[in-house]
Amino acid sequence: MPRNPKSTTVGPEQAERTAVSILGWLATEPEMLGRFLALSGLEANQLRDAVNDPAFLAGMIDFLVSHEPTLLAFCEASNTSPETVEAAWRHYSKPGLDSGEY
Repeated sequence: MPRNPKSTTVGPEQAERTAVSILGWLATEPEMLGRFLALSGLEANQLRDAVNDPAFLAGMIDFLVSHEPTLLAFCEASNTSPETVEAAWRHYSKPGLDSGEY
């Protein structure tokens, strides 16, 4: 039976750990970090302040989940399930049209 990714939830601490793990992984992948910075409009020296912004964290996780090969590379490197990443994304993101919360 296929898993329903929306059934996976994480609390604030797990969502934060996941986001920090993603940022740490991006830091070890210079090409991917450069791509993320280019798409986000941030410069590397702005990351320290940006990590305190939930919208930045949502955008960073969205960057990861929007490209399945990148998501799977992160999950393999960090031993994190894609469902956990998606749950962290939902934690930081505003409800979408499919959420029933609009």
